[in-house]
Amino acid sequence: MEPSNHTRVTEFIMQGLFDHPHHQGFFFRLFLCLYTAAIMGNSLIIVAVVIHPPLHTPMYFFIANLALVDILCTTSVLPKMLQNIMQEKKTISFDGCVAQIFVLTLSLATEVLLLTVMSYDRYVAICHPLRYVKLMSKDICIRLAASVWAVGTISSFMNILLMLRLDFCGPNLIHHFFCEFPTVMALSCSSTYLNQIMIFIAHIFLAMGNFLLTTVSYSFIIFTVLKIRSSKRKQRAFSTCSSHLLVVTLYYSTIIYAYTRPTSSYSLDTVVSIMYTPVTPTLNPLIYSLRNKEVKVAIRKILPFATK
Repeated sequence: MEPSNHTRVTEFIMQGLFDHPHHQGFFFRLFLCLYTAAIMGNSLIIVAVVIHPPLHTPMYFFIANLALVDILCTTSVLPKMLQNIMQEKKTISFDGCVAQIFVLTLSLATEVLLLTVMSYDRYVAICHPLRYVKLMSKDICIRLAASVWAVGTISSFMNILLMLRLDFCGPNLIHHFFCEFPTVMALSCSSTYLNQIMIFIAHIFLAMGNFLLTTVSYSFIIFTVLKIRSSKRKQRAFSTCSSHLLVVTLYYSTIIYAYTRPTSSYSLDTVVSIMYTPVTPTLNPLIYSLRNKEVKVAIRKILPFATK
């Protein structure tokens, strides 16, 4: 009997992003602009948080971590996608596919955990303001961030190890424009039962679990804010978490749909995937900076030509 831990497929062929080859130049420029904006915007947020003392708070510490996650997420997909847009044969090596899945799943898992920690930060700030300094101290914030990155890395690493035990000895056409667990596992000629169980468990604990925790945090926040009598204080309380709430809504609306949808058309799957790879990482820096005076001040320090 042959050993079951061998791999015959050395590269995968990816389905094209769009069906019209004559539009490739336009989409190449479009996604190159999105990628450049995502990298520059998130890098600017990180530098602003580092160099501007008023941003040395728990909320902005986690925003800087979120910006780093967005850089990883978009970089795991966009460079290879841009390369394949301009090529007739759109391929990725087996090792490259594994690396792409690892970084993408790491960033997605870490982001969902970060959003939960950030919702907890807002909960403490609004519902327990007198205990905020103690509950969100520097030491606690560093431990929370380290735990988030550790869980995201371990989760992705375990799924990659389980994928490497699979045999790929037949078809190698991925019906997507980048590597994802479901599309790659569909090509395996060995049993994927254990992989599917692990992915299901990850969805329950990482996606649904964190979604419920975030929902509970904002339920307490809304309940607390509604009890405030002063309309000005009420508006101020809501404004402190409006940006994060918008990011949470944008993230979960795309991720949950992407992983719980029924079988659908490739074009619809493509739109959803584009939303959480290049679009969301590009929008997040704008959401956190447009309505924040301190971020604008920090950006003007970095970019003196920026308008007030």
